[in-house]
Order: sequence, then structure tokens, then C-alpha cells
Amino acid sequence: MSLGADPAEAEAFLARHPDVEAIDLVLIDVNGIGRGKIIRRHELMDLYRDGRHLPSSILGLDVTGEDVEETGLVWEVGDADLRAWPVAGTLVLLPWTAPLRAQVLVTLHQLDGRPAPCDPRHALARQIAALKSADLRANAAFELEFYLLDRDPGSDGRPQPARRPLDGRRIADVQVYGLDDLDALQPLFADIYDSAALQGLPLETLIAEYAPGQFELTLRYRDDPLRAADDLAMLKRLVRGIARRHGMEACFMAKPFAGLAGSGMHLHLSLAAADGRSIFGEDDGARSFAPALLHALGGLLECLPDSMLAFAPHANSWRRYVSRSYAPSAACWGFNTRDVALRVPAGPATSRRIEHRLAGVDANPYLVATLALAGMRRGLDSALDPGPPAQPGEPASVGRPLPTDWRAAIELARGSTFLAETLGPELHRAFVAIKEAEYRRVAAAVPDLDYRLYLHTV
Repeated sequence: MSLGADPAEAEAFLARHPDVEAIDLVLIDVNGIGRGKIIRRHELMDLYRDGRHLPSSILGLDVTGEDVEETGLVWEVGDADLRAWPVAGTLVLLPWTAPLRAQVLVTLHQLDGRPAPCDPRHALARQIAALKSADLRANAAFELEFYLLDRDPGSDGRPQPARRPLDGRRIADVQVYGLDDLDALQPLFADIYDSAALQGLPLETLIAEYAPGQFELTLRYRDDPLRAADDLAMLKRLVRGIARRHGMEACFMAKPFAGLAGSGMHLHLSLAAADGRSIFGEDDGARSFAPALLHALGGLLECLPDSMLAFAPHANSWRRYVSRSYAPSAACWGFNTRDVALRVPAGPATSRRIEHRLAGVDANPYLVATLALAGMRRGLDSALDPGPPAQPGEPASVGRPLPTDWRAAIELARGSTFLAETLGPELHRAFVAIKEAEYRRVAAAVPDLDYRLYLHTV
């Protein structure tokens, strides 16, 4: 029994790349972290023919890699083995490694072949299948925002922006949309684009974002949201690996600096009918948006509160939601305005899309896409009305209530029927348990700020 990619893919890859010595098996866990094994070259064909055992607890780890027993994936099941199978089309070179390695994404199944219920990739696959049964197909693309930091901290012990390779100057100013920093970082970004091309990642625009050392890379639309999520997961690993080789650190925290912009993981979505026509588009000259677009927005808005734990999964995630900071702070939609959670960008009316702006770059892309598609499906099925679009400057006053902090988001997610139905009961349980364990870890720590505020004053 083979549930993964065709073994011929691995045979052809090994024949083309005789200098590859090892292969990283990469499973994206519930936190969005890549975990797995590095196997030797001669083991690759066995992976493609027979799969590879990984423990069930790999899907029940917190961000530190420790077991969360409340997930039900550790001792309740004896930490039983599951079987990892390779994802077709993801066996690629890691050209920045020496000796040369490759990587392949894997997804987990029960030993009898059933999808492992706590693997987030399977949750997204179910949403895609549900759309297909309604003769619909989703098109999706992610944007990746991140900081480039110096390997060494500043004199205050905190992270600092990286130096530009061509002139050694530290990036010091915001310079949003500036080109000089991009030019001075060309050796790094040239390697990123070259490596993305070798990996088949449809990497497009590079932008200097709204903070010193913050950048954005965009990915081209895919007609398969699973591949779009794979693209994002692979691109984060690529950027981090190449940055290290250039003496920098790529930072994917949602809010690494209190006074500077946070980093998002914007998701662009549209839906097409069986004939390829966008159901969100309207005829040129139309005076209103297409009903399908409005219904999809209505469903997304209804499901945003329950979904916030997936969009902002960590303690740091919640620092990103600051009014007038290009991160949405209210659940509302708008046309051609960036201070909303759901933006309908300007562009050809026949090819409208939704830009989902809530998720931080620290989120799991498979969970983000899963919940977004489920929300759109709910809106279409129930013909939900999103209400009027927010006008620039008013989102905070017209938006629907969202949980105000991490603890509230955890409690809302725990009791959410929408999350339980969309993720499945096992993944819902594991996801909430992992976040609760992380919350307890953070809450138990005494931060430096406590000492500064209280040590000598209370």
C-alpha cells in the first residue's frame, strides 16, 4: 500500500542529483513548525514505497518540542507509530546546504491508511474536497512578511536589524517601498530567488515593508490551496536557511518590536466554478459586488471570532493587533482599504478576490486556509450578509467583536462548534490543548518587565 507520491518521482530525482547525500523529512505540526528526520540517500526509495514511521506525539508537541499529554496523542495511545508518506511535488533540493541535502514534505496516516486526524494538512484537504463536491475550486496565494536580524544582539541585549551585505551599513530607517535596502541586500535575495526557482516555488514580488529590516515576499496564485500552503511552509524554511548562511536571522515572530510594524501572513482567496469562471467576479460597470463574494465575506466574518486562536496562536501574536498599524483590530470588510480584516483589493471587476489579513506570520498556513475556506463555504451555503463595507478610518467602530486577548481566544476556541466540525474532534482537542499548555508556560514565567516595574517599588 502506497499513499504518497509515485516512487518514480524519487527515482528520477536521485538520478538527476547524484551528489545529494541526505533528505530532510518535514512534517508541519499543529504550531506550524517543521519537524521530522534526516534520512540518508539510500533510504529515500523505502519512504516512497513503504512510508516511514513517526510517533503520534509529534503532532502533540508545544512550541518547545515537549509533549502535551492533554492532546491524547502521547500516553493515551502509547505514543503509537503513525506512517508518514511523501507529498507529491515537494521533493526538492536544499541548495544552500553542504554536503548537499534535499527535503520532502510528509503527511501522516494511520497504519491502516486512514488520514491521521491531527495532521493539519488533512483538515485542509477535507475543505477542498467539500468545495469540489459543490463544483467549486479555490485559488489561493500567501504573502510572507518577516524581519532580517543581525546574528548578534545590540548593546541592550535585544535583537537588531541586519547589516546590508554590500556596504555593511545597518538597516536603520523604515523606508517603506524603498529600493536601496533591497539593492544592498541583493546577494541574499538573489540566493532566495535562485533557490525558490530550484524548488519550484512561484516566488514573485519583493517589498521593503513598514519597519527597518522588514520585508515581504509574495507567491503566485495556485489553483490548489494545499500547494499554496506548502509553498508558504517551504518558503519560510528556505528564507531561514539562506539568511543563516549570510550571517543573518530571519524572524517570523508576529511582533518582534513593540514600536514597529508586525508581520502578517496575508491569504488571497477566490472561488471558481467548474468552467474556471470566478464566482466572485462581476461584469465591468456593475454597480454592486457579486452575491457570491458578499456571501463568502459574510461567512468569513461570522467565523472570525472562533478562528482567532489559529490566526494568532501565540502570546506574541496578540501584540500585533494595534489600531492604525496595518494589522486589523476589528472584524469587518472593506474595499481598497488596508485597515480591515477582510479586504477586497482594487483590480479588474471580473477577477475579484478576498485578502484575509488577520493571520500573523507565526500561524500555521494549513489551519489558516482551512478555516478561511470553511468560513466561505458557510457564507455561501447560508447566503450570509456581511453588512456594508467599512470606510477608511471607521473599522474599529463598525467591526464585529473579536476576542481581546490570547486567553479569551483559547476559551472561545475550546467551546467552538465551528472549530470542532471544521478541524474534526481530534485535531480540535489537540490544538486547544497545545495552546493551553503554551499559555500556562508563558503565564508561569516572570518577565523582566515585572522586575523593572515592581522589584524596588511595591
